[in-house]
Amino acid sequence: MSQAGDGLHTPSYLSWRKLQLSRAKLKASSKTSALLSGFAMVAMVEVQLNTGTNVPTEMLVAFAVCTTLLVAVHMLALMISTCILPNIEAVCNLHSISLVHESPHERLHWYIEVAWAFSTLLGLLLFLLEIAILCWVKFYDFSKVAAWSACIVLIPVLIIFLTFAIHFYRSLVAHKYEVTISGIRELELLKEQIESTDNEGRNCVIQSATHIV
Repeated sequence: MSQAGDGLHTPSYLSWRKLQLSRAKLKASSKTSALLSGFAMVAMVEVQLNTGTNVPTEMLVAFAVCTTLLVAVHMLALMISTCILPNIEAVCNLHSISLVHESPHERLHWYIEVAWAFSTLLGLLLFLLEIAILCWVKFYDFSKVAAWSACIVLIPVLIIFLTFAIHFYRSLVAHKYEVTISGIRELELLKEQIESTDNEGRNCVIQSATHIV
């Protein structure tokens, strides 16, 4: 990677770091969305219901709605990733910070965040809900105990998932805040150094002018 003499805290380098982060998010989002939406479609196609099933109609409606939402959310995230990722990859493969402004990751920042949130947070929550409903649809006619057992197992998993998600996002925000504060302090120090250098230069000029007079 050619930095063209840029420092680690220049706007170009910071934009390059955002570019790499956006690239990683889009790659993870596309892989996760393709995988989970495929599982959801297979689950809906392969589930076998008897003609005289005792599964409540409300449960079947919930299963259909949840599956449709799951696939739609992941397809939206996959579409955003597929449309934006090639433009970012084209700039990343050039390995030059000076060309970072040609990438659309700054202008399309919110689309990238939406794809990331849909794929990792909302999509995974819907997938867990899909498993619980699928267990009821599959085992309702045979054993309600099995269906309840699946829900009981999923409840602590869901709690752990939400706890980790909240902790992760809070830690990420705190980390970004610390990095921003550190960058501001470095800029202030740099400003003070420049001002002190300018003052010393002016004093030298004044002293030399006095000696000449």
